[in-house]
Amino acid sequence: MSIVHLNGQNLPAEKACVPVLDRGFIFGDGVYEMIPVFGGRPFRLTEHLQRLENSLDEVRIPNPHTREKWAALIQTLIDENGDGDQSLYLQVTRGPAARDHALPENPAPTVFAMSNPLHPATTETLAQGIKAITLDDIRWARCHIKAISLLPNILLRQTALDAGAAEAILIRDGYATEGAASNLFVVFDEKPAGVLITPPKGPRLLPGITRDVILELAEAHGIDHREADIRHEDLARASEIWVTSSTKEILPVTTLDGEPVGDGKPGPVFRRMYALYQANKARLQAG
Repeated sequence: MSIVHLNGQNLPAEKACVPVLDRGFIFGDGVYEMIPVFGGRPFRLTEHLQRLENSLDEVRIPNPHTREKWAALIQTLIDENGDGDQSLYLQVTRGPAARDHALPENPAPTVFAMSNPLHPATTETLAQGIKAITLDDIRWARCHIKAISLLPNILLRQTALDAGAAEAILIRDGYATEGAASNLFVVFDEKPAGVLITPPKGPRLLPGITRDVILELAEAHGIDHREADIRHEDLARASEIWVTSSTKEILPVTTLDGEPVGDGKPGPVFRRMYALYQANKARLQAG
């Protein structure tokens, strides 16, 4: 039985309840964060809390805690759920109020957090890669907000699953933006070596923390990289495609829309970046 946090209390998940008039339940009026935990330590906590603050500001929910209180709440929950690698989920809604589209005055936000074991990709998945399909991006125009109203993302990813793929790469106005639940990286073969490209930050995509780590590692280790728009038609000439997230880490896409990406196997730039990322993670696990 896992322990969760709800409005200042840690208790078994089965005993945690919120009012039916909570705006998170009625409207999906809230934001969230997903933080990987390695060796009992939250990964990039400052960056995750900054993104949480950004989302709260964008949707005009007052931040219920200082960073110090968030950090203490998170560490206590990690400790209560045992050692090892975890996936920590934070959610803040606008709280209970009469059902009205207008924002309530002086809201009392609901704070919820839970932590579950974090399972890395299998050796088989890393060796073979995953399948993805491209789909029109049907989401709203403010995808940089990590909002809990994820129905479009759910429908897009389910369409991919129904097609035998693991992820959907989204297309808006002729350009690839990100995955339904991930950020996007593409390698194009350019002399003298491949160049790693990811779409630039903006309202069309979520500013991923893992995305930023990969760019930092590329910069530190001399991997040619840049942020640039990626045309839909250019995906077909990519030698490598990856999707990234806090829980997926880095996954190679080896089949896109039924066609092999490059030679249909995880590429050399992916293998190098994956090793760099794992070494970075191991340092945190070791303290």
